[in-house]
Amino acid sequence: MPEPPAVYDHVVWILMENHSYGQIIGSTDAPYLNKLAGQAGVATNFYAEAHPSLPNYIAMTSGSTQGITDDNPPADHPLSVPSIFSLLPAGASRSLEESMPSNCLKTDSGNYAVRHNPQAYYTNLNGDCAQCNVPLADPPDISARFTFVTPNLINDMHDGTVADGDTWLSTFVPQLLASAEYAAGRTAVFITWDEDDDLSGNHIPTFVIAPSVAPGTQVSAKLDHYAMLRATQEMLNVAPLLGNAATAADMRAPFNL
Repeated sequence: MPEPPAVYDHVVWILMENHSYGQIIGSTDAPYLNKLAGQAGVATNFYAEAHPSLPNYIAMTSGSTQGITDDNPPADHPLSVPSIFSLLPAGASRSLEESMPSNCLKTDSGNYAVRHNPQAYYTNLNGDCAQCNVPLADPPDISARFTFVTPNLINDMHDGTVADGDTWLSTFVPQLLASAEYAAGRTAVFITWDEDDDLSGNHIPTFVIAPSVAPGTQVSAKLDHYAMLRATQEMLNVAPLLGNAATAADMRAPFNL
C-alpha cells in the first residue's frame, strides 16, 4: 500500500442513521457495504456518544455534545462554539445535504431533517452556512478540504431500510472514488452512523477508505466520533484539536492514514 500523505487535501464524511454494527456487518440486506468491508477498513469497536441523533452530530463536529440531549432545531440550540466548520472557513468546509430545498435550511422539509445537518446549528460561521451548506448535487462537489454529506431520511436508513441505504451508498461512494480528488491520492472517506438502534450499547459501524488503507483492514481498538474528528483534524493539519478530540484515541496509525 502507498504511504499516507503527511497532509491530506480532502476528507469526506458520510453520515448514516440509527443502526448498530450487527445490523450492517454481515447483513444480507447490505451487500455493498459488506463488499466494501473487504476493500477498505472497518472499525469493529466504534461507539457513538449519545441518543438521540443531534448530540452525536454536534459531538463529532465540535468535540462535545454541548449539553444537547434532544433533536430540537437550530432556533433552540444556537451554538457559538468552535467547530470543524469554523476552523475551515470561507469554503474550506462544505456540507452536502440531500433533499434540502435551499441553502442552510434551519427547519425540516420533506425528507430533509435539520438535526442531521450540524453546520446549521453554529452561529459563528460568518455566512459560510448560507454559502457552503448546499443541496447535494450530482456529481457531488468534494473540492472543499472537508465535506460533510447527509443523505436524506430514506437513504440514510433512518426512515428507509438497510437495503435502501446500502443501495444509495453503492452508487454514491463509487462516484467519490472515481473523482479527480480521490485519484490524486490525498483524499479519505469515512462512512459512519450517528447512533445505534438503542439496543447495542451504541456500537456502530464505521468504514475508512483511503489509498493507503489496506483492503480488509479491521481495527479492534475502541474508537468513537471524537477519534474520527481528531484523525480528520490531524489529516487536514487543522488546529487546535476540538474538545474531546484532543484526548481521543488515534485512528491514523491503525488504519495507515
